[in-house]
Amino acid sequence: MPAYNEATTIEAALRQLKQVPLRLEVIVVDDASSDGTGAILDRLACEDGLLQHVIRHATNRGKGAALRSGIAAATGQVIVAQDADLEYDPAELPALLRPIRDGKADAVFGSRFQGGPHRVLFFWHAVGNNFLTLVSNMFTNLNLTDMETCYKLVRADLLKRLPLTAERFGIEVELTARLAQAGARIWELPITYSGRTYAEGKKITWRDGVAALFHVVRYNLLPPRGAWRSR
Repeated sequence: MPAYNEATTIEAALRQLKQVPLRLEVIVVDDASSDGTGAILDRLACEDGLLQHVIRHATNRGKGAALRSGIAAATGQVIVAQDADLEYDPAELPALLRPIRDGKADAVFGSRFQGGPHRVLFFWHAVGNNFLTLVSNMFTNLNLTDMETCYKLVRADLLKRLPLTAERFGIEVELTARLAQAGARIWELPITYSGRTYAEGKKITWRDGVAALFHVVRYNLLPPRGAWRSR
């Protein structure tokens, strides 16, 4: 769980995770929050079973850096990012895990655009997401409907060997590109989505969308060398 200034929602998010009927290892990466998130994590860490590990970044490095720190520390068989902002419902994780458990998939994407219930918000955000997914699909030859989704469940042995380098929101683009380049079997399932407004703390802006377009080209046309692609 990457967290940057999520004091208003992080406790509720962690308590929702605790209700999920899976054996979870919960790792929170506090990306140099300045709003009291760290103090909340200190208090919650004393509660048995609520979270196992807190990683702290001395400076704000971005979502990608936070995810890479969490991936490196994880010891489970499947890894997924759970944003601390309550936009994604942890109760859906068991259903998303099923294709991996059944041996059908190496990764499962939870799609916000496959017809699941969702809060009605920003038209241009949806247009931007659809456009970025289309361009990404053109490079990866995948038929995803939601490349930018936070919910990407990936087998840990595969995820840990992917050469991820993104520091900020480009991690979603890079992870998708690397999974495609590794020949991963990817499934997509619909999820519910309760998006936030900017007044409620949403952080991503149009600048991140422009950067994502650059990242699509960069990560797909310039993959790193090495044996990481072999399954």
